[in-house]
This record gives sequence, structure tokens and C-alpha cells, in this order.
Amino acid sequence: MKVIFLENVKGKGKAGEVKDVSEGYARNFLFPKKLAVEANKGNMKQLEIKKKGEEKRAEEEQKQAEELKNHIENLNIELKAKSGEGGRLFGSITSKQIAQALKSKNIKVDKRKIELNEPIRTLGYTDVPVKLHHNVTATLKVHVTEQ
Repeated sequence: MKVIFLENVKGKGKAGEVKDVSEGYARNFLFPKKLAVEANKGNMKQLEIKKKGEEKRAEEEQKQAEELKNHIENLNIELKAKSGEGGRLFGSITSKQIAQALKSKNIKVDKRKIELNEPIRTLGYTDVPVKLHHNVTATLKVHVTEQ
């Protein structure tokens, strides 16, 4: 019996997939728990419409991420920190501080999206990658100055 999975079922299929399963498994387990529906013409049409909607939404998200990338790459974030001799900072600049500086410029970016391998510990300019979408990564210029 062909079924359309509504949710992920471990070992059987993922949500949105059409698979062939035994009739007993479908009728006694999948259908009562609303994990799948029968793959008839009406349900197949609904699945197509749902997939088109998801593709459209994904394209829209990527387009918004591209716009945000262009805006971020034109920015120059300036942070102040205390430093000793040789331009070495007493503390460090973390992704949390960079996220707060972006928030003060009305750009909301989660600190986990800022891909800083290790905190910034020197004065000067640093290019920081910011992952906005799984296909879009912006480069932010962070300027650390003496306080």
C-alpha cells in the first residue's frame, strides 16, 4: 500500500515522502497515529501544493538573506576595548558583543550565526563571517579600538 508520510518515522521514511508499506502496518500503526495518509489522487495533489509552497517560502528566505548580506557587508562595526602594549586586549571580543553591536544598528542576528572560531584578542580590523542562510554567508568588518 502506498502512503504519504506526514511525520518522520524512524527506519521507514521522512515527512512528505511517498513509500510502499505493508497494509497491516499502515492501517494498524501509521493511520491511527496520524503519521501517514493513503496515497490517493487527492492527497497526492495536496502534497504537491504543500511542496510548492515550501519551495516558494525557501526562495523568499534566501532572497531576504541575500538582502541582509548586502546590508551587513556595507557595515563597519566599531567596538572599544582596553588593551596593553603591542595592541593585545586585556579581555576579548566575543560573538555576543558583535551581535549586540549589530542589534544597536537594528539588525537582529543570533550570536550562534556569527562564526567566530576564537574571540578577537587584538586591536584593528577583523573580518567575521556571519551565516545568514545555509547558502548565504556575509563578511562583517569589525574594528576594535583602544578604550
